[in-house]
Amino acid sequence: MKHLYLHIPFCHRRCAYCDFNTYANMEHRIEAYVQALCAELAMLAKLDTGAAILPSPSETEPPSTVHRPPSPEAAALRPTIFLGGGTPTMLSLGQMERVLTAASALVPLDGAEISSEANPGTVLGRDYLRGLRALGVNRLSMGVQSLHDPTLRVLGRIHTAAEARASYVEAREAGFDNINLDFIFGLPGQDQAQWEQTLATITGWEVDHFSLYSLILEESTPLFAQVTAGRIVVPDDDATAAMYEAAIAMLGAAGYAHYEISNWTRGKPCQHNLAYWLNSDYLAAGAGAHGHMYPRRYADILGIDDYIAAVAAGRLPVAETTLLTAHDLRAETMMMGLRLNAGVSEAHFAARCGLSLDAAYSEALADLIDQGLLERADARVRLTERGRMFGNRVFARFL
Repeated sequence: MKHLYLHIPFCHRRCAYCDFNTYANMEHRIEAYVQALCAELAMLAKLDTGAAILPSPSETEPPSTVHRPPSPEAAALRPTIFLGGGTPTMLSLGQMERVLTAASALVPLDGAEISSEANPGTVLGRDYLRGLRALGVNRLSMGVQSLHDPTLRVLGRIHTAAEARASYVEAREAGFDNINLDFIFGLPGQDQAQWEQTLATITGWEVDHFSLYSLILEESTPLFAQVTAGRIVVPDDDATAAMYEAAIAMLGAAGYAHYEISNWTRGKPCQHNLAYWLNSDYLAAGAGAHGHMYPRRYADILGIDDYIAAVAAGRLPVAETTLLTAHDLRAETMMMGLRLNAGVSEAHFAARCGLSLDAAYSEALADLIDQGLLERADARVRLTERGRMFGNRVFARFL
C-alpha cells in the first residue's frame, strides 16, 4: 500500500466549529489508544497490505467492481503517511515512534512524505519538534485559522496569533522545510480589510504551503447554534467570495501556485492530498478513520473506548463498509480531480475508470463547457475561474 491515514482523535479542547471525530479531556486514554492503533496497523500488515481488509467481490457482484490500478499520475506520487486529528502532537515522542514503526510495515518510511497536523499552543517546543523531525516526520501542517485574537477566542482556539507565529518559527528552527498553515475565511466579524491584512502578513513568512478554507457551519457545532440564534454574525456569500478572490490574487502575486481549490504552494504540493484528489486507494486506521480500497470504502468505529475494545478482542475495528459501483468510481474521479487547477486528464480518467471521458460524460461536459464552468484543453478538463465559484453545481452533474 502506498498511502496511509492515521487518525489521532485527542484535543485539549474542541473548537466551536469542529465537526470532526475528536475528543477533549481524554488524555488518560492516549496510551491505550496508541496500543490499539499499533495493533490495528499490525492486523492490516498481515492482510497483504490491506487488500484483504474486506472480502473480495463475490461472484454475484457486477464485474464493474473489479479493482483498477492507479493511473500513471497517481502512481508517480511519493508514498505518504498522514497523521490527522484531533491533535497528533499530543502523543509523546515515544508514542509517536511506536505508531510510525507500526505504520512502516505498510508504508516504508524512507522516501515517504510523512505529515503530522499540529496546533499552535500544543506543540511542545523546539525539543519536541526536533524529536518529531528525527523520527522521520518531514511535513508539518499547523492549524492557525486566524491572526485575530478575538476571533480565535470565538472559535475556541487555545493559541494567540503571536503563539502561532512563534510555533511556526520553532518548527523552522527544528529543521522542518515543508510546512503548511491552515487558515479560515468568512469568520465571525471578519471583513475584507482584516482578511487582506492577514494575507499580507502571512505571505511575508516564507511559508511553503497554505490551505485556506471558507467557514462551513456544521449543524452539530456550537458555532452553528450561535449563528442560528443571531448571537454571532458571519459574512454573507458575496463577502466570502470576495475574500477568496483576494486570496487568489494576493497569494498569486507572492509567487504561490494555486494548484487546488483551497491550496497554494511554492513547489511543495501535498502528496497525500494529491492521492485523494486523484481518487487513489489508501488505507486508514484509528477511531473514525475512513479508508478507500476500491471497490469498497470503509470507516472505523468512532468512539475511542469502543475502538480500543474491538482491537483488544482481536478484530479489525471496521464499523461500516460501502460497495462502490463503476458509476461511483467515475463520479468520484471527476469530483475529486476537478478540485485540482490542472483538472482531470483524459489519460488519468481512462486508466482509473476503464473508459474515456467522452464515453462517460459527453453530454454533461458539453453542457458545462457551454455554461462557461468547464474548459477543455491539452487533453484535460478543468474548472474555469467562474467554475471554481460554482464548483458544487459542476460536481453535482457527475453524481
